[in-house]
Amino acid sequence: MSARRTIEVALGTSGLDAQGRPLRAPLVAQGGKAVALDTPVMVPEPEMDSDHMLINIGPQHPATHGVLRLVLELDGETVVRCIPHIGYLHCGFEKIGEYRQYNQIIPWTDREDYLNSPGNNVAFVLGAERLFGVGMTDRCKVLRVILMELSRIISHLVWLGTTSVDLGAFTPFLWLYQERENVYNLLEGWVGARLTTTATRVGGMAADLPDGWLDGLRAFLRGFPKTLEESVRMLETNAIWAGRTVGLGAMSAQEAVNAGLSGPMLRASGVAYDVRKDFPYLDYETYDFDVVVGTAGDVYDRFLVRVEEMRQSVRILEQALQRLPDGPVNINDPRLILPPKHKATSEMESMIHHFKLVMEGPRPPAGECYVPVESPKGEKGYYMVSDGTSKPVRWRIRPPSFVNLSAIPKMVEGHLLSDVIAINASIDIVMGEIDR
Repeated sequence: MSARRTIEVALGTSGLDAQGRPLRAPLVAQGGKAVALDTPVMVPEPEMDSDHMLINIGPQHPATHGVLRLVLELDGETVVRCIPHIGYLHCGFEKIGEYRQYNQIIPWTDREDYLNSPGNNVAFVLGAERLFGVGMTDRCKVLRVILMELSRIISHLVWLGTTSVDLGAFTPFLWLYQERENVYNLLEGWVGARLTTTATRVGGMAADLPDGWLDGLRAFLRGFPKTLEESVRMLETNAIWAGRTVGLGAMSAQEAVNAGLSGPMLRASGVAYDVRKDFPYLDYETYDFDVVVGTAGDVYDRFLVRVEEMRQSVRILEQALQRLPDGPVNINDPRLILPPKHKATSEMESMIHHFKLVMEGPRPPAGECYVPVESPKGEKGYYMVSDGTSKPVRWRIRPPSFVNLSAIPKMVEGHLLSDVIAINASIDIVMGEIDR
């Protein structure tokens, strides 16, 4: 790249000349004669030819939200090409799952998208239950909806808080993370864990709700919307926020579909695809909520879509509270569900069931299935193949973070280096779900 521009040089005064004009020191040569610098001096900048530069963004949390490394080719500060490198975790979830019983895989799902641990737990057991050919109780179904929507709120809160920090706004981060802690307190009261919950089991749940838990959820639903609205008000009409988000990383509807995007990334481009509506599960088709879509498909629209999705999650949770029935959370099937402890220690048949379930594991019939759900980041799917043994012969994950990230080379091309941080943040990735 070459450029020629002239620079107006201004120097401070240091007295008066013979004619009483301000004298600027020192004198410089211009056009072969010495002149005083009380008039602007136009200094030509020399021709400079420069090659494209390669730089690394990441792998570090402040830049790329994890161990993602972006190799950028720059022309000045303009991105010419972007090459993402993701292979730094080597978690091996899918291969490990082929050596674990179905219930033993659930803790590994916590560690994929660890901001959506309860949602992953639910998604996995929905697939396993289809393999086994069993259903779930009515109470369990509503409890799983509550888990998935709380998980969606957690994930979007983390996204909005960390993206605010990326773009220079720190206060919303503090407010939103406090609300996230309130949800984690609820999860801890339910299953005893906060981040990695392992909340479900094939055929049911790890535990029923403790006394008073629903009151805590109602209190959260009363206070959370106010915090969310205050945080959004600080951002949505803020000139700096708009300047760092409007028009950046735009994807048209056709481009988003061709790239395989899903979730808020796809809906921000105007495509109203939501697994909860298009391929219903857990009776989502009976809940009253809206599928939120944008128009421009840029970073700003992704922000608006995720904010509105949190509002819709509050609506779903309020409906779930109204319809939560009494009854058991686990199905009555000794092939899958451990007997009560008092029976396992007093009845021979229950002891045998307990021993066989723990040592051998439940065995589904041979077959295969793929079950998608609407995770906070998009379509999350689990594909399982059973050969009739207690362990899946194949377990594969369709992670939305991985698919959505594949579009980043196109989204950042032609933008400035500083815009790469905002565009990458708008994808909302978790690396445990990418390098799986």
